[in-house]
Amino acid sequence: MAAKKDRLFLITNDDGINAKGLEALIELVQPYGKIMVIAPEDGQSGMSHAITVKYPIRLKKLEENDQQVVYSSNGTPVDCVKLALNKLLDKRPDMILAGINHGSNSSSSIIYSGTMAAAMEGCINGIPSIGFSLLDYSPEANFGSILKYAKIILENALEKGVPKDTCLNVNFPINTYQKIKGIKICRQNKGVWKEEFEQRVDPMKRDYFWLTGEFKNLEPEAVDTDEWALHHNYISIVPVHTDLTAYPAMDHLSDWII
Repeated sequence: MAAKKDRLFLITNDDGINAKGLEALIELVQPYGKIMVIAPEDGQSGMSHAITVKYPIRLKKLEENDQQVVYSSNGTPVDCVKLALNKLLDKRPDMILAGINHGSNSSSSIIYSGTMAAAMEGCINGIPSIGFSLLDYSPEANFGSILKYAKIILENALEKGVPKDTCLNVNFPINTYQKIKGIKICRQNKGVWKEEFEQRVDPMKRDYFWLTGEFKNLEPEAVDTDEWALHHNYISIVPVHTDLTAYPAMDHLSDWII
């Protein structure tokens, strides 16, 4: 890892350039090096690893000084990372940070998360990357109470490094600093969103659908998962890699070969 004066962080999110979580993440990182921020101009939650291929992607520079430069984009979180790496930066960032997301990205939510997709895009490119999320969906969520722990995690990542070909999915419970019990290294919980589409009628008498639903924990008794940690007032850290191969299934499929 580069010395502090030479460090460069790339920061993005999926809640949009004006989100309080992004503001908190920038505040967290400022003492540790220079920053480039490029974030969606509007919320892009649930975009997962989507990239824009049908429309032009545009950038707007919002701020520039010796410490940081800030852009907004009409693209997705992954578009933001790709733009920074391919067009905006004259060197690779030392670390990519995404968030702080308004809402949990534990369990299967990671599949849908634009925040974690940005971190995984960094992982694909061999750059140490972390996605941060807080289990509070409110636009006015209080991030101040978790920054002390976020600082501990960031400093550990800078000092000890993030494992190769791995990014970190960090989730914070809703609690004051004093009530958080600590940090747990966890596995991803098995769970599923039980979704329903509520059918409605617009003012023009046309039907439309609004996605609703709730999360169902498929292993509520497990004590080594991110869901258990969060519901017991621990911060969860799940190491994630982008290799989706189901290795145990390879033997099962081996006799399919002709």
